[in-house]
Amino acid sequence: MTEIPDDRRERIAADPFAAKLGIELVDLGPGRARTELTVTEDLLNFHGTPHGGALYSLADAAFAAASNAEGDAALALETNISYFEAVEVGDTLTAEAERVHERGRTASYRVAVTDEADDPVASFRGRVYLPGE
Repeated sequence: MTEIPDDRRERIAADPFAAKLGIELVDLGPGRARTELTVTEDLLNFHGTPHGGALYSLADAAFAAASNAEGDAALALETNISYFEAVEVGDTLTAEAERVHERGRTASYRVAVTDEADDPVASFRGRVYLPGE
């Protein structure tokens, strides 16, 4: 298994938008990544539930980390998310991204977002363009 260089891991972990939301990179490997987010009051929408954009950002951060873990910039072509369950303030969510297909200049990833009990909260899919050299 290929090890991710420390400088790349640090660059991905230092994403300023993810940091602003409280998203933390907790695992990174070739074609895979895991991020976590503890839901806080400032991530709620006007219904008093966590904003879908916060969950999307958690999954997108895992997708971006996994797709960029091995080197050259991967450029998102398309993404989508399906929401299953509402969560509450204080819940810690995990997004686990894995590459499911790569061919030529594109790769596809699946991201499972789960709660502390490992129950599914959302499912995210993304596809990237790999420009290469």
